[in-house]
Amino acid sequence: MREKTEKCVVTFRTTTGAMAMERACKSAGVPGRLIPVPRTITAGCGMCWAAPPAAREAVEELVMEQHLDVDGIYAIIL
Repeated sequence: MREKTEKCVVTFRTTTGAMAMERACKSAGVPGRLIPVPRTITAGCGMCWAAPPAAREAVEELVMEQHLDVDGIYAIIL
C-alpha cells in the first residue's frame, strides 16, 4: 500500500483551467501532475493539480502571475 503524504492540491471549475495549469507548471518547472479530484474535495471538472507541499508558494505565485482560473488551493493528505 502506498504511503499517504501531504500534497498541495489545486482544483478547477473547467477542464480547460486544469490543462492551462498543467502547461504553465511544466513551462515554469513547478513540480506536480494532474490527478482525479480526491473524494474529500469537490470540483467542477473532476481534475486537480497535485504538487508537493514545498511547491505551494511557487504554485500560488504562478496562479497569480498567469491569471489561472482556479477553484481552490488545499493542503490535504493523499
